[in-house]
Amino acid sequence: MSAAAAEQAWDRIDVWLAAHAPATFALLRPPASEEEVAAVQRRMGITFPPDLVATLRRHDGAAGDFSLPTQDRLLGTGGCEERSGFLRGMLTEVLDEDADDEEDDGAYWHRHFVQFASYVITADGLTVDCRPGPSFGAVGRFFDESGTDFGHAPSLGAYLSDVADSLERGLPFQGGRTWPVVNDGILEWDDSERAHPAWGDPSDPLPSADDASLPPLPPSGSAEPLRAVHVRRLGALGALVATLPRGTVATAAARQMRRLADETGLARYPEVAAALDALGGGRPVGLTGTGPLGLRLRQVRREASAHHDGVRGQAVLCLVLLLTDLPHRALVRTADVRSRISPGWRAALHADLGCPPLPPEPDDAFWAAVDNPAIDAGGQGTGA
Repeated sequence: MSAAAAEQAWDRIDVWLAAHAPATFALLRPPASEEEVAAVQRRMGITFPPDLVATLRRHDGAAGDFSLPTQDRLLGTGGCEERSGFLRGMLTEVLDEDADDEEDDGAYWHRHFVQFASYVITADGLTVDCRPGPSFGAVGRFFDESGTDFGHAPSLGAYLSDVADSLERGLPFQGGRTWPVVNDGILEWDDSERAHPAWGDPSDPLPSADDASLPPLPPSGSAEPLRAVHVRRLGALGALVATLPRGTVATAAARQMRRLADETGLARYPEVAAALDALGGGRPVGLTGTGPLGLRLRQVRREASAHHDGVRGQAVLCLVLLLTDLPHRALVRTADVRSRISPGWRAALHADLGCPPLPPEPDDAFWAAVDNPAIDAGGQGTGA
């Protein structure tokens, strides 16, 4: 529970946020002063663990929608005092205010607990144990209905280190199902399904074309242009997609598809790998529902459903869009999928487009004036 552990974890978190989620990084508040931290401890009559002090001395909470993996908002000195004081008031409804510490065992709440992150909507939130003794500094979570549950981390420094690990490695927080996802510079903690690249044996024989259990290839969509509302979600990168030559977009789409196939495990299948190699070399690739590539994609689509792996299923659709000569659709859909699984997706997309200078953030007038037959400048529908 050392101050150094929290400081090192915050160093890593701050660097990652500044590089990958600048809008979220901007929500972190400046440090609380040493006097402010000392004053709140005096008023509460408790001693904070060193890593909580170090956290408040780094960021006095956060504004807006900044949240930790449990969707709790980081509190500053005032928030810690206010929320913990509120819960102390709730404690009087459970225990007599004059109860001894032996009776006040912390099963629900304890006057020496401090809530340092709050769910805001309810009284739930992350808690640090400030009772003297072996549990000092442990991190738990208070639930309005059931009380305080410890075991989330042995210390706040360890908890923050787990947050940094999840951000840097792009892995679920503490091995669970909550993933860091960045959209438009904003960090979100998403608990949706993720790709599991290890499942599936690439040496499995191809299914028979008359296998009734095989789903069809996913539809590639009609000949209608891509709706501008989907392209503009990419911001300045979307402006590049809308204005760069079609050949440049097609090359970028093939490169993005290679990245997505590697990330989801789709590239492990020999038929897919051969198709990706051909696309990377500018060679045409045929696709039918009964050819080797089509059968493999149909097999993967069936197995992705059985494994609840919607991301690999979406990767199949992205490849079909690319192989049916719809590079703009393929690129936008692939970028959308990768934005949910790869923190560096924006930089990679920019590189795949050839790293041209980014234009200013496009406005409504820009999109209304887009002159690209592959994009419906006026379309605001939901289908991509």
